[in-house]
Amino acid sequence: MSAKCSSSGLFTCASAFLAALLLLPQAARAQPCPEKSIVYWQAFPAGGESDISARHQQAVLKRRCPGVDAIVQYKPGAGGGLMWAQMNSLPGDGLNIIGINLPHIFLQPLEGQVQYKTEDVTPVYWFHYTPDAIIVLQTSPAKTYQDLVRAAKEQPGKLSFAGSGLNSANHAAHERFNQIAGVKSTYVPFKGTGDLTTAVLGGHVSGAMSYSAFAINNKSKVRALAVAMDNRHALLPDTPTFKELGIQWIDGAYRGIGVPKSTPAAQRKRLSELWAALNADTEMKALAEKSGFELVDIGVEQMDAFMKERARAYGDVAKRIGLTK
Repeated sequence: MSAKCSSSGLFTCASAFLAALLLLPQAARAQPCPEKSIVYWQAFPAGGESDISARHQQAVLKRRCPGVDAIVQYKPGAGGGLMWAQMNSLPGDGLNIIGINLPHIFLQPLEGQVQYKTEDVTPVYWFHYTPDAIIVLQTSPAKTYQDLVRAAKEQPGKLSFAGSGLNSANHAAHERFNQIAGVKSTYVPFKGTGDLTTAVLGGHVSGAMSYSAFAINNKSKVRALAVAMDNRHALLPDTPTFKELGIQWIDGAYRGIGVPKSTPAAQRKRLSELWAALNADTEMKALAEKSGFELVDIGVEQMDAFMKERARAYGDVAKRIGLTK
């Protein structure tokens, strides 16, 4: 299948890949339980979107397969780069999986400060997408996106936004905001969304350049000023899309699982099919909806085409951050 993804059509792309998956034989989607427990390595600290999604998958897997577990392990650092640099040193036995993120694994190696290359990462399934969102405290004087832009122009360099990692989706979103709004604000990177929460809720930064999921999971304390979606999010009905504000901005982060390169193709396929079954579970759909995750289904059969399209799209992102000319 020829995937036609761009930063302005991510949800259309995801829908196309989902439709392709539904054409697979039922047997492929009815993946049996793994024979042993899985070690699920996280590249970010506990409490962020990657961890929340892993815990969702852990719970659904346990219900479907009572005899095994997904044992979550954490190795955060370098915006995920520490874990991804070490993933190929793990056993390729089909029982070690690693949480991976886009656009991170494309952008980080371009700067040259991490010890891995994009091609060192072997993705087997992308399971959800979280749209960009600009977020402030409920007590912030910025009640709207226009208020925020006005404040940024009146006080150049004073506003600061917390985000998850350098050369990440949050970092790219911050540079995009500065460019589109014609302002100068400061990006403050943290190891992950879980780590930046204290800074945001404590008022140590002006806000967060994060995701719709962060706004939803902290709804009583923060306010999303705009989300990068085609339509308003059902759980954020009062938050306009950038499109409504006259800005062409539909973007965010994908999350998935990868494996060590030594993992045999048959094991990769089994894991891909297992994650498709988890994503299709009614409990998973309910958990994802509650947490503000947009489920997508991109497995090994669609992976090459999808990654090629993402590489082209992230070329523009790399220019915006200043990683390429």
